[in-house]
Amino acid sequence: MSKDLNSPFRTKTVEQSIRDTEEPEHALRKSLSAWDLTVFGVGVIIGTGIFVLTGIAARNNAGPATALAFVVAGIVCALAALCYAEFASTVPVAGSAYTFSYASIGELPAWIIGWDLVLEFALGTAVVAVGWSGYVRHLMDTNLGWTLPTSLAGPDAGGHFDLLAFLLVLALTVILVVGTKLSARITAVVVAIKVTVVLLVIIAGLFFIKADNYSPFIPPAQPQGEGVSGWHAPLVQVLFGYEPTNFGVMGIFTAASLIFFAFIGFDVVATAAEETKNPQRDMPRGILGSLLICTVLYVAVTLVVTGMQKYSEMSPTAPLAEAFKSVNQPFFSGAISLGAAVGLITVCMILLLGQTRVFFAMSRDGLLPRVFSVTHPKYRTPYRATMLLGGIIAIVAGFTSLKTLAELVNIGTLFAFVVVALGVIILRKTRPDLHRSFRTPWVPFVPIVSIAASFWLMLNLPTETWARFGAWMIIGIGVYFAYGYRNSRLHKVGQNAEF
Repeated sequence: MSKDLNSPFRTKTVEQSIRDTEEPEHALRKSLSAWDLTVFGVGVIIGTGIFVLTGIAARNNAGPATALAFVVAGIVCALAALCYAEFASTVPVAGSAYTFSYASIGELPAWIIGWDLVLEFALGTAVVAVGWSGYVRHLMDTNLGWTLPTSLAGPDAGGHFDLLAFLLVLALTVILVVGTKLSARITAVVVAIKVTVVLLVIIAGLFFIKADNYSPFIPPAQPQGEGVSGWHAPLVQVLFGYEPTNFGVMGIFTAASLIFFAFIGFDVVATAAEETKNPQRDMPRGILGSLLICTVLYVAVTLVVTGMQKYSEMSPTAPLAEAFKSVNQPFFSGAISLGAAVGLITVCMILLLGQTRVFFAMSRDGLLPRVFSVTHPKYRTPYRATMLLGGIIAIVAGFTSLKTLAELVNIGTLFAFVVVALGVIILRKTRPDLHRSFRTPWVPFVPIVSIAASFWLMLNLPTETWARFGAWMIIGIGVYFAYGYRNSRLHKVGQNAEF
């Protein structure tokens, strides 16, 4: 650990991080395999992105070349995934980027990342729960003739409280308290349904492709328009005067910064490192395997859907279902809607799991109240943190209108990617003696490229997103110095307290 234990940049050694996982009162049960991790990754990645953002990106940003945008976003994630895989196999401790940063860069940067991830996962869980509620209400109305009272249908439907979203989060909270293995089994079943729906889209859609819909594959470049200015303008435009375009070659990168949201989730796999039977072997397999599977599926779905329907006519809300409607195939349209509703359940559950593990790790280090790092005597899960966060998110989901929060979630994830890649470089220099079951290739080249690629996508996000992100970070730094700095276990070591 850092020599100066009174510095906010004090670091926690990898050995100490691992020893903390052996304390009976704060230990998690190791029950996950490489297959479980891959299923988790696929379960959380395939969700809102493939069912919604495909249509938005194709219609507004890249046309059929949206498939290339998925490749670009996938490459950015793959570079980060190589860095995550090294850290997750070397430091198999709950907390993902937070824990990795603590071991390499220091406590304050680790706190900032943890604070960032808590917000990211909370917003993601609440928003996806509300989206799931909308799908279920639509299916109930159209297929069963059941209609919820307006007052319980949520703000998006003109009501006051979204009962379905609230109940979903509470149910998932109970499942996560009972055990990670149980949630893995439920996820496996739901992922099977979801992947079946995606494969159905690909195979059935092949018979309805029209070559004319691919022409032009990369539509001519167009300015984004006068409406994109001020706070709504991408930061790269404000700083450098460069105006991103829709369509054209650069439109592919504009689309990539949007559909990056579709890949969010593979980093959640790293939060389960401490609950993995053989993390040194299984974490890299789970992280890289789930990312590869989802990238291939995303590209295939995009090529099929943009071949079925002209990109300019695609639905911005339900592109897959509407593409089949456009070729008079209502059965497939209904199956896709059902698959989307079922699939979003796992997205919510795994995002909630990721958030509770980051919160648990921060609590165990003393940066948050230690009471939340106590695990259940029977299930060995962080039940107090799970119940607290699950209850708060359930309430937020119940009263939240479904808005475009993808940009805020994106910037938080990309920021975590930057820090993890930087951490790999630092830890290679400061601790070359560490046993690394998986080594990121071509260090420092790959981490540097990962940092540059992630930062470029961040620059393409709106200025207002940067402002909101900055405000949240400032609040987090205030909380750290008001509570975390003084209550940190490393600080107590510096004050000659018992560790």
